Amino acid sequence: MTTGESIRRAVIIAVGSELLTSTKLDTNSLFLTEALNGLGVTLAYKVVIGDDEVRLSRAVRCATDEAELVLVTGGLGATDDDVTRATVARTFDLPMREDPTLVSTIRSRFEARGLSMPEVNRRQALVPRGADVLPNPRGTAPGLWIDTPTAVCILLPGPFRELRPMFIDHVTPRIGPRTDGARVYRKILTIVGRTESHVEELTKPVHLQWRESGGEVQRTILASLGQIELHLTTLAHKPTDAQATLARAAAEISNVLGTHLVSADGESLEVVVGRMLRARHERVAIAESCTGGLIMSRLTDIPGSSVYTYGGWTVYSNQAKIEQLGVDPGLLDRHGAVSEPVVCAMAEAARRLGRVDYGLGITGIAGPSGGNEEKPVGMVWLALANSAGTVQSRRFRFAGERDRVKFQASQTALDMLRRSLLERDTKQHASAET
Repeated sequence: MTTGESIRRAVIIAVGSELLTSTKLDTNSLFLTEALNGLGVTLAYKVVIGDDEVRLSRAVRCATDEAELVLVTGGLGATDDDVTRATVARTFDLPMREDPTLVSTIRSRFEARGLSMPEVNRRQALVPRGADVLPNPRGTAPGLWIDTPTAVCILLPGPFRELRPMFIDHVTPRIGPRTDGARVYRKILTIVGRTESHVEELTKPVHLQWRESGGEVQRTILASLGQIELHLTTLAHKPTDAQATLARAAAEISNVLGTHLVSADGESLEVVVGRMLRARHERVAIAESCTGGLIMSRLTDIPGSSVYTYGGWTVYSNQAKIEQLGVDPGLLDRHGAVSEPVVCAMAEAARRLGRVDYGLGITGIAGPSGGNEEKPVGMVWLALANSAGTVQSRRFRFAGERDRVKFQASQTALDMLRRSLLERDTKQHASAET
């Protein structure tokens, strides 16, 4: 690849048999992807290869056909299973020679620690013909920059403490001038109350319109527990242009998602709810059973949350519900702890005892035991009481293990409060207009 050619797409190849086990994760690629996007380079794909010369060579060859930049991480050590350097050199038919300066540098690192350099480390000083050495002051494995006929191939050490500074100090300055000055900008939309397929169905027409008009904005849907993230990306030379483009796109998406859109800035539900309460000078109190204080924990993770969060009660047993909240024992006897009458009583008690604007109650069966045919594991009742004397309640059934049920229940409870605040705003706005 000639020096003047532009770099727009990249492939990351992570090397190491340990990355194919359950004990080691390829975290380098996360950093590299973000760094590349910041330079205007998008990722075509990434792949993990064991310490296998045949598979690695095939992967490198395929990558150079797919992208202008190939980043190979790991496998630059001094042991027999560190095959990256030799494999890449053979793939491009590049003979290697020992670099005396590198040998001296590596030896000096050992001597600085009062050690003599093992002869096996000399292999780290082998440099393919035409390759540029990338210094590694934090380790013995130098990086390599190799220009091939179709792509730039860069070999980086596996340890993150070595890879990160090498990429920032020696790779970024060389890639930057070859990316046409464009950068990848991203906006993250947070959605609650809709599944991934629902979000796809709702937003697909908007995305098709973007594609027909030139594909300026790309859309990616990511599902996580209790919410969906919609990532909008665009390439632009100026931050202001990117921000304007993404803002327009987010507004179009907002029109089709309605109240299911929690944030257009990737904010969590607890941050959004907190901001809404703060803006209204209102407070909430929580009465929790099955979530064991998780809702309070999430709300109070936000600095300054004491302004809008009064406090809460973790009333796991029936006795606690009676003694701390004053729930009528008769309700518990007739309906059981996981029931609409009990959760409504919990919400009303929280609002009354806290002398606040909203009381949120939650009770359910988190599992894995305790359920039956009438009240299965995962069944949760939520209730929200307000200062107008209104109590709304809903029953849900969440799937998954205990921790997943608890988180989904907390997420839905916070979303119930958010939607109630939005609904009240809508009514007030309509009343003001009339």
